[in-house]
Amino acid sequence: MIALVGFIMIVLIVVLLLKGKMSPIVVLSLIPTIAALILGHGPIEVAGFIKEGIGTTTSNGILFIFSVIYFGVMSDTGMFDVIVNFLVKRAGNSVIAVTVATAIIATIAHLDGTTATTVLITIPALYPVYKSMKIDPKILLCLTGACMGVMNLLPWGGPVARAATVLSMDANDLWHILIPVQLIGLVFNIVVAVLLGMMAVKQGAGAGRGENVTTDQKAKEEEDALRRPKLLLFNLALTVALIVVLSMGIVTSYVSFLLALCLALAVNYPDLKLQDKLIKKHAPSALIISATLFSAGAMVGIFDGTGMLTELAGVIIAIIPDFLGRFIHIIFGVLAMPLGLCIGTDAYFYGIMPLVMEVGETYGVASLSTAVTMIIGKNLALMVSPLTPATYLAIGLGGVELKDHMKFSIPVYWIVSLCMLVLGVLIGLVPV
Repeated sequence: MIALVGFIMIVLIVVLLLKGKMSPIVVLSLIPTIAALILGHGPIEVAGFIKEGIGTTTSNGILFIFSVIYFGVMSDTGMFDVIVNFLVKRAGNSVIAVTVATAIIATIAHLDGTTATTVLITIPALYPVYKSMKIDPKILLCLTGACMGVMNLLPWGGPVARAATVLSMDANDLWHILIPVQLIGLVFNIVVAVLLGMMAVKQGAGAGRGENVTTDQKAKEEEDALRRPKLLLFNLALTVALIVVLSMGIVTSYVSFLLALCLALAVNYPDLKLQDKLIKKHAPSALIISATLFSAGAMVGIFDGTGMLTELAGVIIAIIPDFLGRFIHIIFGVLAMPLGLCIGTDAYFYGIMPLVMEVGETYGVASLSTAVTMIIGKNLALMVSPLTPATYLAIGLGGVELKDHMKFSIPVYWIVSLCMLVLGVLIGLVPV
């Protein structure tokens, strides 16, 4: 019963999100709550599940409020204009050069393994370039997520560390095993960037290179009034310092953004009315992103509290025929991408993976082989999952709806993960 309700709930959530019939806030909060009530949990108990889940997202929610406003203000100052003009000049008429540059920037930005930092470095800087060259911003989000997914195989990335913990081995040792697959994934990301660039050209991208995106003269004058070219060096230094602090983890991330935002406003716009105007300008999108994140936290809390995920995994494992038992690691390698969309990182690696490993061992499949296949697809689902905070940050900064991002990116991510899995098998990393 628990597994059936859980399955129906997941299908409803995915369908409603993809079709855009309801706000993600409503879908992620209401559907799991109804499911928990159907399973016999009382309202007070369900409220407790939601409280626990939201508690795990509080810091990220606060982070998004200040980070979105900060980068909005930096965009108002014109700080990104220098980056935009340089990239547009270098790219010339080549849309493909922009998409490939996107993949390279996102890859480098994710060296620290922090998803939020990668999104905050890549998307605000490149979004104006995509607008000016009329490239679909869904491509920007897709490439950023694909590169993050592959780079997250680093030993300081959360998934590898969690898998290593389950395997009782050192994260660095596990990473050394994964390096060939990671290199394959990086190559595939460049190929994807080229293909998406070619697709964008067919859609008419590049035709508007260098033209002013703003057609409203009054809006253009208001934008120019907010530019602070004389403070460019200060704004660049402040942003670089902020990224360094975030990467080193010296201070809590939302505290860093709060202080940086205050400095940016005080120096660039030392006027109360103007400061209030800019905060009100960027606050709506920041609050929507955070509210959606809290709703995702509520869903995770209900998932964990009701035990639906464990039951679902048990059912999936039980229905696999005996003759396919020795391929269970391949089966879950193929399913890792869609499972990664619906299951939180901790639940996936600490709940689902150990179960699959245990079953695999009974069929002679080494736990390490199972872990390798399950890591790949889960990582590629990183920035398209409604359970990942970075997903909401990315769609907010890129001006793309969640359903559109999912429809566009999920097929690309799944194809890349399957290619990595197949080549892993071909080079002998994943034994069959």
